[in-house]
Amino acid sequence: MSQHDFDLFVIGAGSGGVRCARFSAALGARVAIAEDRYFGGTCVNVGCIPKKLFVNAAHFSEEMETAYSYGWNVPAAQFDWPTLIANKDREISRLNGIYRSLLENAKVQVVEGRAVLKGSHEIDVGGKRFTSRHILIATGSWPVMPSIPGIEFALDSNDFFFLPNLPERVLVVGGGYIAVEFAGILNNLGVDTTLSYRGELFLRSFDQDIRQHLRDALVAKKIQLRFQHQVVALEKRPDGKILATDSSGACDQFDAVIYATGRAPNADSLGLEHTAVQRDERGAIRVNDYFQSDEPSVYAIGDVIGRVQLTPVALAEGMAVAQTLFGPSPKTVNYAAIPTAVFSQPAVGTVGLTETQAREQGIDVAIFRSTFTPLKLSLAEKKEKTLMKLVVDKATDRVLGAHMVGPDAGEIIQGIAIAIGMGATKAQFDQTIGIHPTSAEEFVTMRTPVA
Repeated sequence: MSQHDFDLFVIGAGSGGVRCARFSAALGARVAIAEDRYFGGTCVNVGCIPKKLFVNAAHFSEEMETAYSYGWNVPAAQFDWPTLIANKDREISRLNGIYRSLLENAKVQVVEGRAVLKGSHEIDVGGKRFTSRHILIATGSWPVMPSIPGIEFALDSNDFFFLPNLPERVLVVGGGYIAVEFAGILNNLGVDTTLSYRGELFLRSFDQDIRQHLRDALVAKKIQLRFQHQVVALEKRPDGKILATDSSGACDQFDAVIYATGRAPNADSLGLEHTAVQRDERGAIRVNDYFQSDEPSVYAIGDVIGRVQLTPVALAEGMAVAQTLFGPSPKTVNYAAIPTAVFSQPAVGTVGLTETQAREQGIDVAIFRSTFTPLKLSLAEKKEKTLMKLVVDKATDRVLGAHMVGPDAGEIIQGIAIAIGMGATKAQFDQTIGIHPTSAEEFVTMRTPVA
């Protein structure tokens, strides 16, 4: 028998932690998991799932508008925010229960409470001590808020999902995918929406054509975009409205101000000082290729290591740790060509290298680009354009990147990602017969490079 209570003790029951716990147990390990907030982590509770539900709700305004052009006489619709919140909360509660059941059915011991390390093999949860041969930290990330006067009057990206009422006029601050998604949701639900970003254009790591195309689409939707804009102070007025002052001294008034300015690794107050675990300059736990920290018995995955803040990545990392510790051989994660989507309106899907990244690597590239109106919108008064783009290595003919703005971008790029991950060439794209009439077929019919 082992000298420890468990073979693996997981701190954090988010997607990555739960995946590692379950599969480690399936591989014969004695596993426990501790959670002090909610099962399913950020993704299930204040991230991917509720966000996509809100995006779905916001789409209906455009769907009803398009329906008129197809002969449907849609009565004037009214949106009720509290109904959406109540239904969202019920669904999230159901998912919380599913995550707990998955753990219990896998024979993982669930410990409720905040876990704190007391040594390289020892954990304290609410005064109860446990020992484990291995410890996995999977505590995710937490919203970052700037230190400006009046910041206490702003909401963070977690708070957004619990707004009791839908404000009439909102300022969203940030330039990442969360900020862009929030702005689209609010605008489509009828909110007068302003998006403020300190840089010259949002979605900094995305392909430049994608960023510009989305910018133009949001402007057409009447979202007010303020680039190179810095909010320096907030003030709550007697009537409850918030006055936002920018670096030029200009002021504007909103019913709510929402900050989506990034998330930092949630690694404070974990008792790391009782171990040899080290953190980098961003506060992320430092790990090697196998997710092992400077303390050999302690591993970490997900947002807390600050690599790629995506749920499927955390799942892959959790699987790798389970297989490394209890499987036949150590496993790592391949971070190349990770597909991702921004559920903006219109949506963005992307995988592989951007044009800029490829050129910075010294690759001589051919660029294929197509802009068109999707068939569904051909009868509509508003003809929003879809953009598709391929980045191809001229020397090898390999498709290095695929990028899209338009309906179902995430669904389409997921399939394209398989081909790019397998090293598909442009010739192989070209010989693939498209499904007609679809937007997706455009990825296999672009023949003439634009650059």
